[in-house]
Amino acid sequence: MLSAARLIRKQDVCPACRKVLLFLPPPVPGVLCWCCSGRAAVKDPTAVERANLLNMAKLSIKGLIESALSFGRTLDSDYPPLQQFFVVMEHCLKHGLKVRKSFLSYNKTIWGPLELVEKLYPEAEEIAASVRDLPGLKTPLGRARAWLRLALMQKKMADYLRCLIIQRDLLSEFYEYHALMMEEEGAVIVGLLVGLNVIDANLCVKGEDLDSQVGVIDFSVYLKSDDDIGGKERNVQIAAILDQKNYVEELNRQLNSTVSSLHARVDSLEKSNTKLIEELAIAKNNIIKLQEENHQLRSENTLILMKTQHHLEAAKVDVEAELQTYKHSRQGLDEMYSEARRQLREEAQLRQDMENELVVQVSMKHEIELAMKLLEKDIHEKQDTLIGLRQQLDEVKAINVEMYQKLQVSEDAMKEKNEIISRLEDKTNQINATMKQLEQRLQQAEKAQMEAEAEDEKLKQEYVNKSESLQNEFSQKEKQLLQLETDLKIEKEWRQTLEDDLQKEKETVSHLRTETQEIVTLKKEFLKLQEKNKQLKSTCEDQEAALQELASKLSESKLKIEDIKEANKALQGQVWLKDKEATHCKLCEKEFSLSKRKHHCRNCGEIFCNACSDNELPLPSSPKPVRVCDSCHALLIQRCSSNVP
Repeated sequence: MLSAARLIRKQDVCPACRKVLLFLPPPVPGVLCWCCSGRAAVKDPTAVERANLLNMAKLSIKGLIESALSFGRTLDSDYPPLQQFFVVMEHCLKHGLKVRKSFLSYNKTIWGPLELVEKLYPEAEEIAASVRDLPGLKTPLGRARAWLRLALMQKKMADYLRCLIIQRDLLSEFYEYHALMMEEEGAVIVGLLVGLNVIDANLCVKGEDLDSQVGVIDFSVYLKSDDDIGGKERNVQIAAILDQKNYVEELNRQLNSTVSSLHARVDSLEKSNTKLIEELAIAKNNIIKLQEENHQLRSENTLILMKTQHHLEAAKVDVEAELQTYKHSRQGLDEMYSEARRQLREEAQLRQDMENELVVQVSMKHEIELAMKLLEKDIHEKQDTLIGLRQQLDEVKAINVEMYQKLQVSEDAMKEKNEIISRLEDKTNQINATMKQLEQRLQQAEKAQMEAEAEDEKLKQEYVNKSESLQNEFSQKEKQLLQLETDLKIEKEWRQTLEDDLQKEKETVSHLRTETQEIVTLKKEFLKLQEKNKQLKSTCEDQEAALQELASKLSESKLKIEDIKEANKALQGQVWLKDKEATHCKLCEKEFSLSKRKHHCRNCGEIFCNACSDNELPLPSSPKPVRVCDSCHALLIQRCSSNVP
């Protein structure tokens, strides 16, 4: 802001019309102004006026800030640079105003656009109300001048005029299209007015005659010699060096704050990491317990398979023996035995299906074991997914419990089948015993017939005598045949009971098939769990990448902090003066005594009296306000104002 304005020198004045040559390149002897040289037709006169007013505003604001910081006090209404500033602002606001016709005369004042600020910015209502209540103001121009002074005292002039410039549609009612407030120069002036927030002004509006003041810009205030310009350039260079120092100190402070926040974040991450490690240990213990349960289930399954195989082999041997005995016994029983063979084949097929299903279950358990191993590896790699893994472990526990229950149910079914098989074995033993008795009786009958035929040849005569005895024996044999028929009926009933038992076994086989379907559904759920694990892996990888980025940023910030510390060591060349070494104040050079005590300046380290060091400002070394001498106070305020855009 301050470097943009060029100081007016005596050579920058036109020799013909004595106008200031603000917008020419560095002055050349004999060069006239735009009007006198005849080159005014090349440029737009309104653009030249806007540029002139912008430069005058820059010069007035710069001079006002420099003079206020050098004196270090509040400004009064009698201060000449302040009066010139108000005159320049009045000219800027008047540029391009439209002339409004009234009943008596033409009206051209700046009070109209300033009244709009009250509607656009609610805080400006107090200024407008106080300006209207002032008794000595009679003209709109006087009210506008009072409004500008009150806005400067409130340090809100830049905010009020910014709201006004934004509303171009409303300003077009008061200004021409080429006016300063309608172009970019108005926005630049509003940006320059932000620097006036550093200045404290105490203006008395009541006693001034604002209606009759003549607003003429005095250019003699801005005319300076070459020696003053050289000193100013040196001061500007010194101010730039001090600004760089302040910038480095502020950077150091910001980096320290970022490092502290990063340390706090690292501590929180370490705490969360310890918690996750503890949870990992708990999860490992749970996995070991589940593995032990799986081993127990495997051993039980193997025992069940061995028992079923032994029972099947025994049943096959018994069935084959029964078939051989039935073949030798009678032809009428062959058909029944063929049906029994078919039934036994169906039972064998069903048992083979059961064995296949058991093999499938065993393979499923192997797959579950592999999945558990994969989960263990994922647990070691992923610490942030322990909560999801807990839920998965609970689900696996529930599945194992269901499998255990189903195995118990299958064991109960196998026990029932074993009881049925034992019953069948007892029945077959009884049938074998009855068949043996029948065979013995048949052999005895055949022997009796042979003996009877021999006796018939020898004792035909005795046959007549013993016919009655033979008839008795025949009746006895008929009774024996009746007994055999009853035995056959009993055997048929036993066969029917065996068929009923086979139907029950078929029902159990259907039940086992439903259980296999449930196992298939469990497979699908296991696949879903694998997909969830893949998603958790992806999230874990993203988090690891984010942690790596944080680590890289931490290393970069540490390197920057070390560089800044080295720069601070080079910059910190100030010495804290001892109390014994100073007997007089450095500014006023008065001798110290009991009433006039010594005070250190926290910025330069020198010793001053209380009157020369009664200021307090926050420094880069301490955020709280500390004691500063008058010269350091003025320098620091000047740096702050130069840093303002």
